[in-house]
Amino acid sequence: MSLGTIIHAGLTRPTRTIVALVLMGGGARTAYQVGVLQAMASMLKLQTNRKQDFPFQVMVGTSAGALNAAFLASTASTGLDAFEKLSGFWAKLHCEDVYRLEVSPWVQFSRLVAAVKLWGNARKHGAILDNMPLVDTLHRTISLAGIEAAFESKAIEAIAVTASSYTSGVHWTFCHTARDEKQKAWNRPGRRAEFQPLTIEHLMASSAIPFLFPSTPLWVDGHREFFGDGSMRQVSPLSPAVHLGAHKVLVVGVGQPQRSGMLGSGQPGEPTMGGIAGHAMASVFHDTLQADVEQTQRLARTLKELPREIAAVLPYRPIEVLAMQPTQSLDAVAQAHVRELPKTVRRALGGLGAMRNGGGALASYLLFEPGFVQELVKLGEQDAYARKEELLAFFG
Repeated sequence: MSLGTIIHAGLTRPTRTIVALVLMGGGARTAYQVGVLQAMASMLKLQTNRKQDFPFQVMVGTSAGALNAAFLASTASTGLDAFEKLSGFWAKLHCEDVYRLEVSPWVQFSRLVAAVKLWGNARKHGAILDNMPLVDTLHRTISLAGIEAAFESKAIEAIAVTASSYTSGVHWTFCHTARDEKQKAWNRPGRRAEFQPLTIEHLMASSAIPFLFPSTPLWVDGHREFFGDGSMRQVSPLSPAVHLGAHKVLVVGVGQPQRSGMLGSGQPGEPTMGGIAGHAMASVFHDTLQADVEQTQRLARTLKELPREIAAVLPYRPIEVLAMQPTQSLDAVAQAHVRELPKTVRRALGGLGAMRNGGGALASYLLFEPGFVQELVKLGEQDAYARKEELLAFFG
């Protein structure tokens, strides 16, 4: 996060603490976030002196994390029960609710034929997969009216989703509040913000995984641009939350200690297409979060070490950040569930050699199936309970 962002955020000093939730992207891997948040809600419900209100005032999401953020915002008026509703949504999810790929069974016998078929899809649609099923799913499950109701009841104050413009190369944050016209957007090198009502198109743009899902057009600055996954060029994932006034930020990513398949006993072999694709996806989705968290925490520590008289006159404030990420390899989990992928997807990617030795990394972004999802939810719950004291202190 830039020093300019910290200074800008410190120019306003609210009289109460604003807590933000930042959900990173990662396709089906974001089921892990469901487990973390469900466990967190259970902990808060057991606190006898705590209200059952929704615990976040600002929601920020990227890619599939934007879908989770929007769902929670639309149900925030129900308080802590919103997290149970999110878990119920994921429990019923299948790949066919997110994407489809129609190819002939014989493509599995020829890598060349598979490559030609997928290249044809990419030429025709700008992506390998058709994500129109996701449009229908979002319209059925995310209530835009529910988000407005959450503003009206003051359950939340702001929601923001990020997307990357293929047209201009700018990383955009689309923010929505009860009064967008009174808000001041920010403009930084390579990244901008705009306040406008949230739509399903914003969510589709934010979650358009490059090469896999087609781009989505959105209107910015009075003209149309085409957008893809918000994880691309996301150099400062915590910035929107800070700009929107957060004093505390809980961020849940879906990175991992190390990716399976690339390391192991003995001499590692040449990476397969699946391994390379997984490595590329990991670079798109996860490489900036840890650095941004560390920089924000370092600035907070520095401010707290200053004499109180000096800190009081400085135009910025410390931001408390608690970051949660998986403690186990999600690639390894996905490798055990690869057979759950739709046959057409498995055949096509298998024909390209993308499912061998490291294919779990690529599959982990596409496995919207109950077996994989529930294992990630369980891991998220375990990780959250392992850090119970930290989480409760964060909301203390």
